[in-house]
Amino acid sequence: MTKAIFFDIDGTILDREHGIAQITPRVASAMKKLQAAGDKIFIATGRPVSFIYGELLNFGFDGFVTSNGALVLVGGKVIFESELDMDGVKKICAKADAENIEYILQSYPNTYLRKNFTVCENFCKQIGVDYSNFVRDFDLDKIKISKMECMTARRDLENLDVIYKEMIATPGFTGWSDPFHYKTMEIYSDKVSKATGILKMLEYFKIPVENSFAFGDGRNDGEMIKTVGTGLVMGTARDELKKVGKYVVPGVQDDGVAVGIENYILGD
Repeated sequence: MTKAIFFDIDGTILDREHGIAQITPRVASAMKKLQAAGDKIFIATGRPVSFIYGELLNFGFDGFVTSNGALVLVGGKVIFESELDMDGVKKICAKADAENIEYILQSYPNTYLRKNFTVCENFCKQIGVDYSNFVRDFDLDKIKISKMECMTARRDLENLDVIYKEMIATPGFTGWSDPFHYKTMEIYSDKVSKATGILKMLEYFKIPVENSFAFGDGRNDGEMIKTVGTGLVMGTARDELKKVGKYVVPGVQDDGVAVGIENYILGD
């Protein structure tokens, strides 16, 4: 029976902060062994497509769950997309503008970034994203988006948390904040998650949930880890995520994904 294996990016297969900006040879080999055995491999990330490195796009994954489940792609074809209510987006953008908070509006195929948003530009540089093809001049009345990312480098975290909570209090929206990376907040529909995107992918390939696996390490991986048949959590993850996974594997620097594939999926 075909298995489906989903991989988070940051902190799971890559760790740019520790110099691992490409899939390591051992992990790449293990992933290819899965495909050689007839299984399907997928990326499941909070990143939009425009934030995914070319090496990953060209690696040979069978599909991509992106933007925390708001956009699901197979072979460049959109099989699911959740559009945010633009009236709500406008309210959140107005609040962000008033509080001097910058934002990146993410969709497919376009990503939108105001010309004067240098904090966002620096964030993109930090995580290795090329923003040269982003749309820099746009009208909110004429675009659609599936996810947005807000950030600032200038506010104390306590006050920022209050502002962020006000922003996601908009009906139909949810999100989570990262105290690092310019104190970023991801905002998306309260009807999607990596888990819902994975279920769309499994339905598309007609693979039962019990034959699915997922590797993750972050706060936005919890629903994914709990939803798949077998959740594998990186050793560097927080304890609360480890509690919901079936197995804990080593971190990126120790080829944890390869260890998980070899021991718990391929059985090498």
